[in-house]
Amino acid sequence: MISNRIAVAGLCAGLLLAVCSPVPAQQMPTAPGLTADSFNGSITKGAVTAVPVALSLDDAIHRGLNANLGIILSGTQTEAARGQQVAQLQALLPVVDASARETVSQTYLPAMGFRLHGIPPTLGPFGFIDVRASLKWSLADLSSLQKYIAARHNFAAAKLTAEDARELVILTVGNAYLLVVSDQGRVSAVEAEAATAKVSLDQAVANHQAGTAPLLDELRARVDAQSIAQQLIVAKNNLEKDKLALVRMIGLPVAQSIKLTDNTPYTAFDDLDVDAMIKQAEEKRKDLAALVEQLAAARAVRKAATAERLPVLAAAVDYGVIGVTLNQSHGTVDAAGQLSVPLFREFGLRGDAEMAQAQVDNVQAQLNDKQMRVESEVRDALLDIAAAQKMVEVARSSVELANEVLSEAQQRYANGVSDNLAVSQAQQSVAQANDRLVVSLYRHNVAKLSLARAVGAAGDYTKYLGQAK
Repeated sequence: MISNRIAVAGLCAGLLLAVCSPVPAQQMPTAPGLTADSFNGSITKGAVTAVPVALSLDDAIHRGLNANLGIILSGTQTEAARGQQVAQLQALLPVVDASARETVSQTYLPAMGFRLHGIPPTLGPFGFIDVRASLKWSLADLSSLQKYIAARHNFAAAKLTAEDARELVILTVGNAYLLVVSDQGRVSAVEAEAATAKVSLDQAVANHQAGTAPLLDELRARVDAQSIAQQLIVAKNNLEKDKLALVRMIGLPVAQSIKLTDNTPYTAFDDLDVDAMIKQAEEKRKDLAALVEQLAAARAVRKAATAERLPVLAAAVDYGVIGVTLNQSHGTVDAAGQLSVPLFREFGLRGDAEMAQAQVDNVQAQLNDKQMRVESEVRDALLDIAAAQKMVEVARSSVELANEVLSEAQQRYANGVSDNLAVSQAQQSVAQANDRLVVSLYRHNVAKLSLARAVGAAGDYTKYLGQAK
């Protein structure tokens, strides 16, 4: 009976080991122009406190949205794009300059070749005042107009990218938080295993001293206890390192200790309508919309390159007053119109057009790939959710079964029916089952976060995780 239960527990643990091996935090996607490391850092806010900072998942995400480096960098990119748009607008507007000048001169005539009898060799000092304003305006410049349109689309793309960066911060910080929660569950499980191993060791020592068990049983129990002690050291070290990673993402000082207040959430996710999810993603994904704007910008640049062949009509006006003083002055005005036509710039114009067309093709290819990638991300997340839910169910059943096997093995050993080899094997099965449960819960929740990001609804992460806001 006991051997059959051990075999079943081992089979369940082996199955979970094959499909749900422990992994570090999953690789997160990035926004255009940003690297994955951008979202792993932050701008530190506040000072270290002696009291650990209590963090819920909502608190951690809120801090990340305010301090994460990815948010900061995406904001600066948006500001730069806005600056480019404003600068490009100037080419379509008149340029008005004003100047005021007062001149004083004295001339030495002999140095200029004039030596006249009766005339002083120097003239002056004399001077004049010149105050004027000038206006220059390209009245018809289609190339500059298209460049401004391109800058406007680039600014729109930058704003969409910044919105997408917020979703990536939610995904990244949420993943890091869930990983720490998973680590805490792992530590708790190993501590429970250590307590069980201590009981088994005490029992083996007592039986050996009483002469009812060989020394081998005691040695085996000591090896198991020491092995679990090593696992506990590793689990605690991983927990502290993942806490540091979370702290770096949300703007807390690295030396600040934290205390997570949320446990691992688990709610079955049954909304698996693939077509509806894909449609939602196509409508709401900001990175997809940003690429659409970038394609419009590239096409406008291509039109600007074509428009460089067209004439440019410009006007210039200069008006001012000049005289000895402002009261003794007279107005002057110059006005000119200019029509510029490129005659022999074929290689330059053709090169500009080819480079612009290459950029259009490049962005178009990226957009086509992004559309397929968005659909793939939605399908991947739904598959991961479905698989993880099944793994959680199997893992929970495996934990119950392994604990029952361990209890029976301990009772048989206590009654002297068998040695403690079965106890050792049962303890290993319990450890493996606990590991698989912790990992499967983590994978399930990260898959739901990934789905929220994939459909462009990362801000509604609580709806997907099954938490109450």
